Amino acid sequence: MPLLRQYDLTGKVAVLSSTGGDEAPFLGQALAEAGATVFAVARRQNSLEAILNALSDSNERSSATHSGQVSLLDSAESVTQVLAAVDRLHGRVDILVNDNRSMFAKPVLEIDSDEWDELQSRNIRAAFLLSRGVGARMIDQGYGRVVNIISGLAERGMINGSAFSVSQAGLLALTRSLAVEWGPHNIRVNAIGTGWTVAEDIPVEVQQQEQLVRYIPVRHKGHPRDIGPLLVYLCSEACDYTTGQPVYVDGGLNAHP
Repeated sequence: MPLLRQYDLTGKVAVLSSTGGDEAPFLGQALAEAGATVFAVARRQNSLEAILNALSDSNERSSATHSGQVSLLDSAESVTQVLAAVDRLHGRVDILVNDNRSMFAKPVLEIDSDEWDELQSRNIRAAFLLSRGVGARMIDQGYGRVVNIISGLAERGMINGSAFSVSQAGLLALTRSLAVEWGPHNIRVNAIGTGWTVAEDIPVEVQQQEQLVRYIPVRHKGHPRDIGPLLVYLCSEACDYTTGQPVYVDGGLNAHP
C-alpha cells in the first residue's frame, strides 16, 4: 500500500501477539510493509507459521526482519521468556499489537467456571501481562504505541456470547485505562474493533446471498487487509493526539441499531 512519510515505521520494533485467526498474518504484513521489524508470538504453531509466511512475503518489498515464538502468554513466566527473546534480538520494543480474540459461544447457563476462566485468561490476562512487560520498557524509553484488536462485541451483546463479550469489553477497558495511565510517558494506546471478515476474495454479489451480510450496512463482509492502514497509523509517530479510542472497521455494524 502507498505509505505517507509520517506513517513510516522503519527502525521500529513491533511485537505482534495472536491467539489465532485470519487477521494476524495481514496485521504482521502491514507492519512489515511499513518498515517495522516484527517479532511474532502465537498460541499455536500453525498460527505462528501463517504470520511468518506473510512476513516473508513482505520482506520482498521492505527491509523488515522477523523472528517468532510460540507461547501460551497467559502466564507471567511465558511472557518473561518472550520479552527476554525480544530484548536479546532487538534491544527495544516500540509497538505492541495484542490480537486476543479466542471465540467462544455457549448459553450462559451451560458455561462452567473453568471455561469462563480459560477464556478470560486467553483474551484478557494474556494482553495484560504482555502490555505490562512491554509498557515498562516503553516508559523507560519514553515512547510507545499499543494497539489492541477487539471484537465489536466489546460494546454489543449477542445471544450465547456473554463470556466472549465480557473478554472483549475487558480489553477495551484495559485500552482506555492504559491510555490514561501511560499518556504522560508518550505512549499511545488504542483499539481497533473488527466486524465480520473473510480472508478470501469472495465476490460481493455472492456474499449478499447470505442473510448475515444483509445486516451489515455496507452489505458485504470485510477483508483482514482493511485493517492494515489504520493499524499502521495507530502504530506510527503520527498518532500523537489519539489515545484511548476504539476505532471500528466493521462496515457500520457498531452503528447499527
